Amino acid sequence: MSLFGRIISFNLRTKFVVPISAMLVAGLLVVSTYLINRQSEGYLRELETSGRTMIQMLAINAESDVLFESRYELEELLSVLSQFDNVTYAVIRNQDGTILAQTGVRGIDTSVVIRELITPPANERLTGFYCVDSREHEILVLTAPIITRRTVTARENLGMAGFGAGSQQEIIEEIGSVELGLAVESVNAKIEEAKALAILLTLVVVIASVFVLAYIVSAVTRPITRLVEVTDQISRGDLDQWVDIDRRDEIGHLAKTFNKMIESLRQYRQEIEEHNRTLEEKIIERTQQLEEAQAQLIQSEKMSAIGQLAAGVAHELNNPLGGILGYAQFTLEKLRKNVPEKTTAREIQSYIKYVSDIEIQARRCKSIVQNLLRFSRTSRTVDFEEVDINTILKETLTFIEHQLHMADIELRLSLADDLPKLRGNPSQLQQVFTNLILNAMHAMDGGGVLSITSRLSPALGEFSGAVELIFSDTGCGIPPENLKKIFEPFFTTKEVGRGTGLGLSVSYGIIREHGGEINVASEPGRGTTFTIVLPVQKPAPAADKKNVAK
Repeated sequence: MSLFGRIISFNLRTKFVVPISAMLVAGLLVVSTYLINRQSEGYLRELETSGRTMIQMLAINAESDVLFESRYELEELLSVLSQFDNVTYAVIRNQDGTILAQTGVRGIDTSVVIRELITPPANERLTGFYCVDSREHEILVLTAPIITRRTVTARENLGMAGFGAGSQQEIIEEIGSVELGLAVESVNAKIEEAKALAILLTLVVVIASVFVLAYIVSAVTRPITRLVEVTDQISRGDLDQWVDIDRRDEIGHLAKTFNKMIESLRQYRQEIEEHNRTLEEKIIERTQQLEEAQAQLIQSEKMSAIGQLAAGVAHELNNPLGGILGYAQFTLEKLRKNVPEKTTAREIQSYIKYVSDIEIQARRCKSIVQNLLRFSRTSRTVDFEEVDINTILKETLTFIEHQLHMADIELRLSLADDLPKLRGNPSQLQQVFTNLILNAMHAMDGGGVLSITSRLSPALGEFSGAVELIFSDTGCGIPPENLKKIFEPFFTTKEVGRGTGLGLSVSYGIIREHGGEINVASEPGRGTTFTIVLPVQKPAPAADKKNVAK
C-alpha cells in the first residue's frame, strides 16, 4: 500500500494530529534555524565590530612610536590588550615588515581561509578573514595599516617669502601595519548555547503544541466517534441508540439532527412492523379474491365454450336418443302383438339385440353428458391427480368432433401409445384442449385439416422428460405483430360475439400451473401450430419410497 493509501486508512484523530504536527514541527524548525543563523551572524558581527574598533585604535596610537621605532612604547601599547579574553595575539610591524612589538603567539596558517568577514569593512585598507591556528581553534585575523600624515612645501617655493597655504601638500604615508588575532571560540560557545536553547525551546513548544492539538482534536472528534458508533449500531438494526452530545456548535446541531433521524426511523420501523402484521392477512384476502376471480374467469370461459358446443352436443345426443326411441318403440310394438307363450327363440334374440342397441346408445349419451358435466364443473381448488393425456384428449373430442365435421374440418389424430401418466387436473386440461380446437376451427372458416399429435420427449440428464401435444391447423394464421399479444387478456382478432380474448390467456395460466409451457408458431395464410409441453415428474428414489411406505 502507498504512503497516501496508508494515511487515508488512519482514523480521523490521526489524520488531524499527524499532518498538523508535522507542519508545526517543520515550521518551528525553519523558524528556529533562521533565528539561530541570524543570532550566529549577530555574534560574529559583534566580534568583527569590536575587533575593528581595537585594531583601528592600535593603528592610531602606534603612529608616532612606529615612526621613532619605540619598541618599549609599542610593547606598553599592546599590553593593554591583555584585559580582553578573546585577543589571541597582536603584532605591530614597520614598513619593511619587521616586527616591532608582539603579544601572544601567532601560530596560524594564513593560506587556509575558512570564510570571509560577515560584514565587509568600510575602510578598504582594513582586511580580515577567519582561519585555524595550530590548536585547531578558529581565529579571526584583522589587519590594518599604520598611516601618518605630513605637509610638504614645493621646492620652487623654498626661500620665497609670503607663499600661501596653497603651495603646501599633505601626504598620507603607510609606515607599518597592525595584525590582530581574535579567538572565535567564545562566540562559537555562545552560538552552540543559543542553538541548544533554541532546540530545547522548539522541542518544548512542539510537545506542548502536540498535546494541546491532540486535546483539541480529541474534543472535536470524540462526538464524531460517538456518532460513528451509534451509526454502526443503527446499521445493525438497533434503533434504541441515542447520541448524548450537548454542544452549541455544528457538531451539536448534527447530533440533534441525527437524534431526530433515529426517532423518525424508529417510527417508520414501528409503522412497517404494523404493516407487516396486517400484510399477511391482506395477502391472504387478496389471494382468495384472485383465486375466486380466476375461478370465475375459468368458469366463464367454460360456459362460453359450452355455448359454442351446444349445437354439436345436441346433435350428438339426438342421434343415439333417436335410435333408443326407435328400438324401444319397435320392441314395445312386437311385445304387444306377440303372446309370450308363442314367442319364438328368434324373436327373443331380436329383442335382445334391440335392447343391446338401446344400452349402447344410452351409454354413448351418458358418456357425452359426463364429459360435458366434467368440463363444466366448478371447483374452488385445483386438485391434481395422475391423468392419461390421450384419454383426456379423446374425451374432449367426443363432444366436439361433430362440430369439426359440420365445419368441414378433417381431424387427423396421431397419439403415442407409450406416454407416461402426468400429474394434472383433467377438467382444466380439457378446457385448454377445447379452447385450442375451437380456435383452430374458427381459423379454418370454410374447411381445412386439424392435426393433433402427442409424443414423448425422453429424459436427458437433469431433464426428466416431457409430453408434447401439438395442435396444427391449416387456417389463416396469425400476423407476426400479434404473436406476442395472443396470450394477453382480452386480446382477440375474432369478430364480435365469437370470443372474449380470454381463452388463450386462461389456457396459458392453466399450463403454467401444471409446470408446463405453450409455444406458438404461425405463418399467415398457411396455418398455426400450438405446442403444449407438460413435464414428466421424476420417480422418487428407492430410499424415499421406503420412507414413505414406512
